[in-house]
Amino acid sequence: MKVELFVSKDYEEPHAQIYTDVLTDNVQKAILLLEDNYDEDVDSNTSILPVKKGSDIVLLDFEDIYMIRVEEKKTKVYDSSNEYIIKKPLYKLENTLDSDFVRISKTTIVNLRKIERVAPSLKGMMFIELKNGLKDNISRKYLSEFKQALDL
Repeated sequence: MKVELFVSKDYEEPHAQIYTDVLTDNVQKAILLLEDNYDEDVDSNTSILPVKKGSDIVLLDFEDIYMIRVEEKKTKVYDSSNEYIIKKPLYKLENTLDSDFVRISKTTIVNLRKIERVAPSLKGMMFIELKNGLKDNISRKYLSEFKQALDL
């Protein structure tokens, strides 16, 4: 594989282009390595989140994301009907998302614009249902932050 590196002060942010005739395992590993080592803070003004569905990389607009949740030690991103995987932990994603997103528990971030309803639940918690049918609980620890985000 031929690799070229260009260093210039004209570039505001690092980027990579890969030209290949076949998407091999090594090319996929290179893509994952580049994505994992990219500094999210540099790209905090973007409204697109790169995620994986199988071997495909999908670019999701923030407005299409309903929920981001850690399940089975994997960070999963949900849109209206699909589930994607992303290697970044929630705390890093939380710093890149816009103000439409709020953490509702240790393992879940939701898009406020995708909420169908919120109702009381057990032991001081609240129950949330999104427009795509996903459900979760808002823990007491994050309830005041959630209410503040909704101006309640």
